[in-house]
Amino acid sequence: MSDAELVLRSTRVITPEGTRAVSVAVADGTITAVLPYDAPVPESARLEDLGDHVLLPGLVDTHVHVNDPGRTEWEGFWTATRAAAAGGITTLVDMPLNSLPPTTTVPHLRTKQRVAADKAHIDVGFWGGALPGNIKELRPLHEAGVFGFKAFLSPSGVDEFPHLERDPLARTMAEIAAFDGLLIVHAEDPRLLASAPQQPGPRYADFLASRPRDAEDTAIAQLIREAKALHARVHVLHLSSSDALPMIAEARAEGVRITVETCPHYLTLTAEEVPDGASEFKCCPPIREAANQDLLWQALADGTIDCVVTDHSPSTADLKTGDFATAWGGISGLQLSLAAVWTEARRRGHGLEDVVRWMSARTSELVGLDDRKGAIAVGRDADFAVLAPDETFTVDPVALQHRNRVTAYAGKTLHGVVKSTWLRGQRIVADGEFTEPKGRLLTRTH
Repeated sequence: MSDAELVLRSTRVITPEGTRAVSVAVADGTITAVLPYDAPVPESARLEDLGDHVLLPGLVDTHVHVNDPGRTEWEGFWTATRAAAAGGITTLVDMPLNSLPPTTTVPHLRTKQRVAADKAHIDVGFWGGALPGNIKELRPLHEAGVFGFKAFLSPSGVDEFPHLERDPLARTMAEIAAFDGLLIVHAEDPRLLASAPQQPGPRYADFLASRPRDAEDTAIAQLIREAKALHARVHVLHLSSSDALPMIAEARAEGVRITVETCPHYLTLTAEEVPDGASEFKCCPPIREAANQDLLWQALADGTIDCVVTDHSPSTADLKTGDFATAWGGISGLQLSLAAVWTEARRRGHGLEDVVRWMSARTSELVGLDDRKGAIAVGRDADFAVLAPDETFTVDPVALQHRNRVTAYAGKTLHGVVKSTWLRGQRIVADGEFTEPKGRLLTRTH
């Protein structure tokens, strides 16, 4: 530890070996040693004694819609990354749509990177987009460092990002498989969505009926068939239907290279509690019933679902109308994701080690950042969140850093207060006070 510049000490540090009382040494933004709690601190190092607060690796959120540039009034890199930092997230990967331009060519990627460069309070990477007709752009985007490619199997909600029908999906998947890239998919079947009852108005039950589980299940089955045939790497985004879990588990057992995520809102909110007209709860696929939620938690526990990400998809408040059919579909959750998941996880008997696995270790693995992020271990970036896990707070939208402070969690009392967040050994937020942006732009390295 002789070269350490900083030592963080806590009685509860979440490491790959478990929760331990240790001292974590940092030099040049990297963890250089994980030592016994009472290890002597070099005179050259600054000691941060965190007492009994939990030191955990900074969270890695691989599903965020920043919408910048083009729809910056919905969100932006400055506000999104501040909200993330306030919630203990130190890395995010930005989705390729809802910004203008979408990240579907290398020049569009460069535009996004230029906009983000001086606004990022945390580290930021980028997904590319897979559209009808842009197959020739995929390999150049891969070589430019995107972490994979997002495709929709049903309409995306924005005209500039059309969905892939079956044949274009197969061609796209084959191209991505040729360089062993990752295809991440919004899996809902457009034909089943079109045939579902469409009843506009404020009733949540009507909206739920318009996005049936069968639409997810059928699309995931198609994805599995194509991935199996091509030995392609695929990832199911924002799984909400527990009915799809058996086929996912079976596909894995057969060697299909498929991973799955779900989101805090599917794990903590239920259809039964959504008030009519409250479109801050609208997302696609939708928040489903409590019995469905129980099965999602079971799948997290047994590993069928790999990870938990926000799918932070904000809009301006005026787009959240009282009509579920026309309101924008998206949940704003960056700042509250850790507390929301931890609150429900502890109620169900899970520990913080589980939450770190779902929201940091496995998300880092998904995008190939597990040599740098996702664990308090030697050689990893010194990215940390300091959490008071037993303290509670009641969600006040005014206290959120999101550009538009619309939240489905308003008024909820949550466990877990983030006391400070650290990026490469520098404290970037503490008690609501932020430093200037210190984030870096990340690219895929392997």
